[in-house]
Amino acid sequence: MLQILLLLSLLASSGCAWLDARQRELIYRPTPGSPAELTDLRAGEEHYFVNLPANARPPDDSDHQPLTADAGTVNNTQRIELWWLPHPDKSAPTLLYLHGTFRTVPQNRHKIDALREAGFAVLAVEYRGWGLSTAITPSEQTLVQDADAAWAELQRREPRAAQRVIYGHSMGSGVAVDLASRLKARQDYGALILESAFTSFADVASEAGLFASLLLHLNNERFASIDKITHVHAPLLMIHGSADTTIPIRLGRQLFMAANPPKRWLNIHDGAHSDLQQIGHAQYQATLQRFKNDYLSGSSSAKP
Repeated sequence: MLQILLLLSLLASSGCAWLDARQRELIYRPTPGSPAELTDLRAGEEHYFVNLPANARPPDDSDHQPLTADAGTVNNTQRIELWWLPHPDKSAPTLLYLHGTFRTVPQNRHKIDALREAGFAVLAVEYRGWGLSTAITPSEQTLVQDADAAWAELQRREPRAAQRVIYGHSMGSGVAVDLASRLKARQDYGALILESAFTSFADVASEAGLFASLLLHLNNERFASIDKITHVHAPLLMIHGSADTTIPIRLGRQLFMAANPPKRWLNIHDGAHSDLQQIGHAQYQATLQRFKNDYLSGSSSAKP
């Protein structure tokens, strides 16, 4: 084991691109080639692609797949996959859905449906490396770029800044905090919702053991939400399960304690990492609807 660790350290210090790509695959577990659309799109719902600007592809990243249509590119342009799922109530706030590792948007449909049940229109994004978006090995940089592109699309869909909501689950919480920390509350967006969130990749890796800690030490993937949350001044709702073994609830609480008010916390008893909308359905729905009514109704006298 010591020899393996020394070899990995040597390869990392030598700038080995292959090792860096393999590390990112282990961290993010991208899932390309999933179904192209949600199975029950109804009237008004859309599945489409948005091209990314030329500078979204790091010039020194040699691990991208060949630029072909099969790899999610058209005319040498990289793209992301999007789903627009409006709410029957035209006045409903609009939520940007940022998912976690491994699962694609269609595989997150149960959670998206729960958010729509709570009264939100949803724009869901498939990062590059997932679904039919451009096939790459993702990084913190590419995930942030994809979120920015999706945010531009959300602004087009939802002209009311105060009715825009950023939502992130698991790894997506790191993407969401990064995005929110660079925007202005009320001027750009109205609220932030985080589910099964963490303080930083380093803390998650420490909980996972020696191999995970070493893996993170040997690359630049950080998503240090604990350092960025203080720059968020929008109303915050955080939801976590008491039985989450992927991201322990104490990491979520630490992030919550560091956040600015107004903020609310919901602990779903016996909830795991991805089943909170099911295990605590009544609590989940009631809390989301109350949060929406208090902070996204246009009232200036929202409760803390």
